[in-house]
Amino acid sequence: MEPNPAAQELPGLYRAVLDLVGELSASGDRDQANRLRAEAVKIYSRAWDERARRELLALLRRSQDDRTHRPAASHGLRQRFIRAT
Repeated sequence: MEPNPAAQELPGLYRAVLDLVGELSASGDRDQANRLRAEAVKIYSRAWDERARRELLALLRRSQDDRTHRPAASHGLRQRFIRAT
């Protein structure tokens, strides 16, 4: 049986996604963190193959890109507070 390089990378990719989930949650973006976690679990729960590796990698990249282009969560909270008063 040949080794599956994709399967060897999946735990590290999944850990990286979960680290990002933690960062999002800590910054107050719990909705995005929950969506990201759910998608990662869905991918990680299937076969550990090249497709899963590509999808986890794409999810991680997309989520990191979204985070760099999104205003800080504290700014959004401040804006909601200002509008509410």
